[in-house]
Amino acid sequence: MAFREFLEFRLLEVGDYSISVYSILLIISIFAGVKVLLFFIRKGISRRWKVRHHDPGSQFAIIQIISYVIWILAFVLALESMGVKITILIAGSAALLVGVGLGLQQTFNDIVSGIILLVEGSTKVGDVLDVDGEIVKLQNIGLRASKVINRDDIVIIIPNSMIVTNKVINWTHQLQETRFRISVGVAYGSDIDLVIQLLEKSALEHPACSKTRLPDARFVEFGDSSLNFIVLFWSNEMFTIERSLSDIRRTIDRKFRENGITIPFPQRDLHIKSGHINLEK
Repeated sequence: MAFREFLEFRLLEVGDYSISVYSILLIISIFAGVKVLLFFIRKGISRRWKVRHHDPGSQFAIIQIISYVIWILAFVLALESMGVKITILIAGSAALLVGVGLGLQQTFNDIVSGIILLVEGSTKVGDVLDVDGEIVKLQNIGLRASKVINRDDIVIIIPNSMIVTNKVINWTHQLQETRFRISVGVAYGSDIDLVIQLLEKSALEHPACSKTRLPDARFVEFGDSSLNFIVLFWSNEMFTIERSLSDIRRTIDRKFRENGITIPFPQRDLHIKSGHINLEK
């Protein structure tokens, strides 16, 4: 009997509502149960994803959506356990919610954008994005903001609305490999066929270059002081491609030197006309 009285002991009373020891224990049990439930859900989804080789970005999105839904239901259930009718609470605070919504309009925009990112699936965790001219990798999609890391290993927090509403290039949305290019000019009189051969060989030798989609070197134009070429190659190392491009350029320069191919300096013709300049005042 004493234990029952302990559970029914009221810690706080506000009008017709009261919070008892039993309510506190019930709320703690609800949130603890949610934690355990989400743990097993994550484990189960991760196990099935590994077996079926699904995209880890989609796995993260599904887990996040399920987590949000379960937490909302748990919050509603906790309020109901305290005797608070959620429908009456929403109706009574409608004017307040409108005022808060106007003040936190951008925050709500970011939250809705976060839900869109998770549901739509056009941008997922692990994708390499071009945001405002900076290459970043998406590490986490939060409810209000997303966490990305750039090529300098600096973590950047980006509002979700920026990804949804702005123009963002997703390098990994459809293909696992992306095409890159290196431009170079050689001196007039160089062996064009040899240049193309050396460019393709230089790219193919690098481990980042795809071995299934072979490099393609092209003679693009007659420049002012050089014959201009590009070499196109495919790679799945989108995020660290800058180092690979540097390595391939070094290989190109070495092979050109070994084969007598010259990369010329820019040349300009200067014509001097004879005449007389009067320096006397």
